[in-house]
Amino acid sequence: MRINFTESKVKKEKPNSENLGFGKYFTDHMFIMDYTEGKGWHDARIVPFENISLSPAAMVFHYGQEMFEGLKAYRTKNNDILLFRPDKNIERMNNTNERLCIPKINPDDVLEAIKELVKAEQDWVPSLPGTSLYIRPFIFATDPFLGVKPAQNYIFCIILSPVGAYYKEGINPVKIFVETEYVRAVKGGIGFAKAGGNYAASLCGQKKAYDLGYSQVLWLDGVHRKYIDEVGTMNVFFVIDNEVITPMLEGSILPGVTRASALDIVKSWGYKVSERRISVDEVFEAQKTGKLNEAFGTGTAAVISPIGLLDRETEKIIINDGKIGNISQRLYDTLTGIQWGLLPDTFGWTVKVK
Repeated sequence: MRINFTESKVKKEKPNSENLGFGKYFTDHMFIMDYTEGKGWHDARIVPFENISLSPAAMVFHYGQEMFEGLKAYRTKNNDILLFRPDKNIERMNNTNERLCIPKINPDDVLEAIKELVKAEQDWVPSLPGTSLYIRPFIFATDPFLGVKPAQNYIFCIILSPVGAYYKEGINPVKIFVETEYVRAVKGGIGFAKAGGNYAASLCGQKKAYDLGYSQVLWLDGVHRKYIDEVGTMNVFFVIDNEVITPMLEGSILPGVTRASALDIVKSWGYKVSERRISVDEVFEAQKTGKLNEAFGTGTAAVISPIGLLDRETEKIIINDGKIGNISQRLYDTLTGIQWGLLPDTFGWTVKVK
């Protein structure tokens, strides 16, 4: 794939790495590639970061044919830049494309686009502990047409953002509200896809949780309203009687890359691991009997986020005295150690950009 490069004439002032937050700042350039039915994906280019002009009738605005991904680039002490399991993000990207009738992209082309853009913006990769360069690939329909059907034209774009911690609590335990009024997704829908519609559907529940003083919402299944699906921006794990349990992938939750990595790691440590249905009642009962050791979320943005409190309106439970658990801490240290090149990558997960 040939990628044309147009350098930005005006370079932005880079933000203070100590106060990055998440998703607030964007680099000087972005990657764009077009799709035209009958021609395929074409015209790959890196151009100055700028607004995109679309017709008000563009199909993405009206029917939501859109997908996105999220991964990170990390700067090591040796000044190398590493990607973490980009093949898994690209695989999930094409699975989402298939579900939303968006044309798939050659995985090698996606990886090359990511690497070339990160190389062009390598000075934006922060080096302070806990910081990274967030990579956001996304695709959307551009046809100016108001009929309901798959589009014939798309834009694939990648933008970059230097980031710090996703939650203000950092690695400290967060408080989670159990949502019982709304549902996020059902089996057979698009819950497993990385699509904007899933996140739009979650906003009411998240806003309610925020207004009550909670960091995130815990979603239950859309049929029985009792089995745990995921947290708003994370997959979720519970350690009950030293068994690591996470909801099974049944089509309603996102198959997270960090989730898969955490499972591989705890299995390698010798823990009993189960991917199965787990009800919110089981979690609360485990707390009452003293068997709930810890709980945590996993995701690209936060990596590992310990859960210190669950509230389901009728009752609250404090998990592990509101402190980070041993497995949560060890997982965070191991994952970030691999990502930042501080620990040996015995799984072969990292990809060197430069």
